[in-house]
Amino acid sequence: MAKTKDPAGRQCRKTWWGRGPMEFEQEIEHLKAPDGGALIPWLLMVIGPGTDVVKGEVPVPWLAASGLAVFCVLYVSTIRSAFGERRTGPLPFRLLCALGAVALSLSLGYGGNFMLLFVLVSLCAGCVTRSRRQLGATLTLLSATAGCVSGMHHGGFWSTASLSYGTFLSGLVVSVIITLFHAVDQLKSTRQELARSAVAEERLRFSRDLHDLLGHTLSVVVVKAEAARRLAPRDLEAALTQVGDIESVGRQALTEIREAVTGYREGSLSTELDRARSALAASDIEVVLQESGPPLPPQTEALLGWVVREGVTNVVRHSGATLTRIELHSADGQAHLTITDNGHGPAAAPSPASSASGGTATLRSARTGTGLRGLTERLAAAGGSLTSGAAATGGFRVAAVLPVGEDTAA
Repeated sequence: MAKTKDPAGRQCRKTWWGRGPMEFEQEIEHLKAPDGGALIPWLLMVIGPGTDVVKGEVPVPWLAASGLAVFCVLYVSTIRSAFGERRTGPLPFRLLCALGAVALSLSLGYGGNFMLLFVLVSLCAGCVTRSRRQLGATLTLLSATAGCVSGMHHGGFWSTASLSYGTFLSGLVVSVIITLFHAVDQLKSTRQELARSAVAEERLRFSRDLHDLLGHTLSVVVVKAEAARRLAPRDLEAALTQVGDIESVGRQALTEIREAVTGYREGSLSTELDRARSALAASDIEVVLQESGPPLPPQTEALLGWVVREGVTNVVRHSGATLTRIELHSADGQAHLTITDNGHGPAAAPSPASSASGGTATLRSARTGTGLRGLTERLAAAGGSLTSGAAATGGFRVAAVLPVGEDTAA
């Protein structure tokens, strides 16, 4: 079997009819919905009864010719209405009934080649009927009628059976082809919807990662820059140490942003805890860390690392706290992480700008912004939960609960 390449450069085998999977898929994409035009040439079957009229082999030729003309007009009208704007209304079915009545009248009156008109009526029935039950009932009625009329004129078993079978099969084939086209259209729509959903999900992931990464990193940079400014007049070596930390944080942020862009970033809980200690210490906030329980799976640690990052960022930015407690323990198949501070709480945390300028402190709303909302969604998708609000002893509290399992979604 021959080989070909898809647009991504991968090799794939060609099928026995000479087309590769990508070529076949592209051909399906370019398929157009049926418009009924392919059924119009089937009117050539009218040549048989028309020849009988021209040769004068039927009684009252002008009446037979008029009947054939009416039949042709009704056939074209039925096909057009079945694929037009009014295809869901009653008009196509009414035209089909009128077409069947004309075909029945001509077949009863003249027989012979006029009985081929039942095949054309069956083609229209395959276009007009929408449900399987309606299609089966209509085709059964048509084939039975065609068989009865054929038996009245000819009486031969094989001629009667062949006409009934041809009538039933014609409408069935047309209905199957139309159904196939509708299925292809639905598959196209589904594929487009899945593509839009994938793009939206990737945008959401990217916005969350950038918010969590940049929010925490910039907060640490600002805190360490303020510490360096305070230390520079009296302890240049300590100030340079803070500047070195700023450089290290910046380089790490660049690496994390690249990983977030490519979608391969996985947080480390131990790394985030170390950074939390450093950021809180630079802000003159005492930190108490308590850990207990067995080691956690990597996916669970990654999610809890995001919680530590966001929680500590909020403490550094908004709390005005002097003490932060981080408690982590796992038991009974669940991991619990709690971050509590003794700051002003969610309703009265002064903004940094007003504190620096010595003006009146402004009241800030509850710290449930974009970061906490994004974390809530992440943990919910992994089967966990995130709660935040005022702590019982004052300050602010963030609590995360996650199931401990190797298949926890990060």
